[in-house]
Amino acid sequence: MTDRYAVFGHPIAHSKSPQIHAAFAHQTGQDLTYEAILAPLDGFADSVMQFFAAGGRGANVTVPFKEQAFNLAGEMTPRALEAGAVNTLKFLDAGRILGDNTDGAGLVNDLQRNLRYPLAGKRILLVGAGGAARGVMMPLLRTQPALLVLANRTIEKAEALVMQFSEKTEQGHLVRNLSAIAFDDLRQQFDLVINATSASLSGAVPPLPNDVFAAGALAYDLMYSRADTPFIAWARARGAATADGLGMLVEQAAEAFYLWRGVRPDTAPVIAALRA
Repeated sequence: MTDRYAVFGHPIAHSKSPQIHAAFAHQTGQDLTYEAILAPLDGFADSVMQFFAAGGRGANVTVPFKEQAFNLAGEMTPRALEAGAVNTLKFLDAGRILGDNTDGAGLVNDLQRNLRYPLAGKRILLVGAGGAARGVMMPLLRTQPALLVLANRTIEKAEALVMQFSEKTEQGHLVRNLSAIAFDDLRQQFDLVINATSASLSGAVPPLPNDVFAAGALAYDLMYSRADTPFIAWARARGAATADGLGMLVEQAAEAFYLWRGVRPDTAPVIAALRA
């Protein structure tokens, strides 16, 4: 029997996940289907459980449901527990649901392996304090950047997230190179600026200063589109190198595919095909 998988989001029509997982399945000889499901803003859990009851085996979760997915999962992988947000669900026996977060691994793999951009010693600005930011913070910290600064429109939310992650230990030591800042207080420059907000979906750009980019800086948007996202266009106009989140999307999908199927697909040809 063909196994069913899906991605849940709102909006979801733009998602390339069905193409990606179809390519993975073809590449690895796995018998599965994968669809995009638009979940109501007030009905995410019901939508997932209906899919589960109809025989679904697993799901990806995107904006704005990653923190709701964390509450839905009864069991967690260590990286989901670290993030406090879930982007991958695996349906187990006896009605159990396993939650995972593959975002951070996807981002780090895309930056360091695909873009050949080493993160150790870099000054990183992470913009946003929602589920997307939660998923990538600890994997970024593990690469040993010089600092990781979290900027958010609501500074209290950023400070709460920084406090939560500062209390986590990494190899027996408290995380110390992590801080929060309000947009209006940004004065320093960064080597890597990551947009983890959903502003690009509404055509907006986070209110960053024009001189936020250091010489040779990279601007990375977790969102992706056929044309430049507003953040990418804004950053390029200010001299930064740019990358959108398509590579991260494929890399995090590969992590989810491995969780579901026990087979790790080759991401390079899938990224190249989508770029083409």
